[in-house]
Amino acid sequence: MSEVQGKVALITGASSGIGLATAEALAREGARVALLARSVDKLQAAAERLGPDAIAVAADLTAPDAPEKVLAQVEQALGPVDILMANAGIYLAGDVASADPGAIDRVLATNVTSVFQMVRAVLPGMIARGGGDILVTSSVAGHQAIPWEPVYSASKHAVQSFVHGLRQQVGPQNVRVLAIAPGVVLNDLWGISDPEEIDRKAAEGMGLRSEDVAEAALFMLTRPRNVTIRDLVILPRAQQI
Repeated sequence: MSEVQGKVALITGASSGIGLATAEALAREGARVALLARSVDKLQAAAERLGPDAIAVAADLTAPDAPEKVLAQVEQALGPVDILMANAGIYLAGDVASADPGAIDRVLATNVTSVFQMVRAVLPGMIARGGGDILVTSSVAGHQAIPWEPVYSASKHAVQSFVHGLRQQVGPQNVRVLAIAPGVVLNDLWGISDPEEIDRKAAEGMGLRSEDVAEAALFMLTRPRNVTIRDLVILPRAQQI
């Protein structure tokens, strides 16, 4: 029996990319999955493909009290959340001097604040039930500052600090806190959606497929309960940073 069979997994940013690939991987292993994103049509289509044990939840997690509303909806439909994958994120590159202040605020609200708030929403239930798993999608940019994306790097450094501090708080309550940190991923976040381009770049070692990251995430979540993979950095072969 899979370690995730029958468990309820809530995945944010699940309409495409890493989130969708991980939802598909968990569903194959028998998990019941709640796919959360802003994109209603794509989200609903994905949930329908995954079958009756999957639901679509359309929400903007940066909105006030959205995490609590999302959690209530998921638990009413599927039951208590055993696994949270806080994956939703947006990307911002470029020079800080010419950056749009609104864009900076959106990155921090999505990549940092919404992660903190969604985790805060699920934690009391996990602690009361005696355990759970929280997996946060970080980035290699959370392990080193990258000069062409300093705001994005800052957001992922904040996530890393949060994950490490949280782990020490809730580990004794059997709540595992994990972070997966990909390099370049060939998906919509990077503006890549053409299957032929994805195949070519993957073959050249220039990028990861979303499914590569999902398989690594599934590995982390299916370790025995005495094992926590604190950080997993996963890079395409040719990436040097």
